[in-house]
Amino acid sequence: MPLYEHVFIARQDLSNTQAEGLIEHFSAVIADNGGKIVEHEYWGVKTMAYKINKNRKGHYAFLKSDAPSAAVQEMERLMRLHDDVMRILTIKVDGHAEGPSVQMQKRDERERGDRPDRGDRPDRGDRPERSFGGDRGDRPERSGGGFGGDRGGFGGGDRRR
Repeated sequence: MPLYEHVFIARQDLSNTQAEGLIEHFSAVIADNGGKIVEHEYWGVKTMAYKINKNRKGHYAFLKSDAPSAAVQEMERLMRLHDDVMRILTIKVDGHAEGPSVQMQKRDERERGDRPDRGDRPDRGDRPERSFGGDRGDRPERSGGGFGGDRGGFGGGDRRR
């Protein structure tokens, strides 16, 4: 049977358990039509690049399936009819990648805290001192002075009444 990867976005006002319930529901649709879900991941609530149906965020879910095309078409049809699902993406792949998806790998790195230690910063002693507002050296005098003059600033110029 062909291999597919599916990503769908559910409304932001659902709870995490309701979003995971959608994964189980659509997995059952695939199973009822002769396929199987190899793996599924719930990516959590993420901010979208633009609003979809007045939603700024959405629950993202990722499914890997081994199913006939009829099962995938039925699942997509039901997803389009479901009020909680905002977007669907299905891709036919040659093979499923082993291990977690890139999104889950990023989450694992964040949770482990792989940030460099603050002690690894370069020593601040080698920076020159900054002075704010001190002596600015020799500057030429400005001509015209004030707010206007011959340079057309505020209140001057050739404005006619």
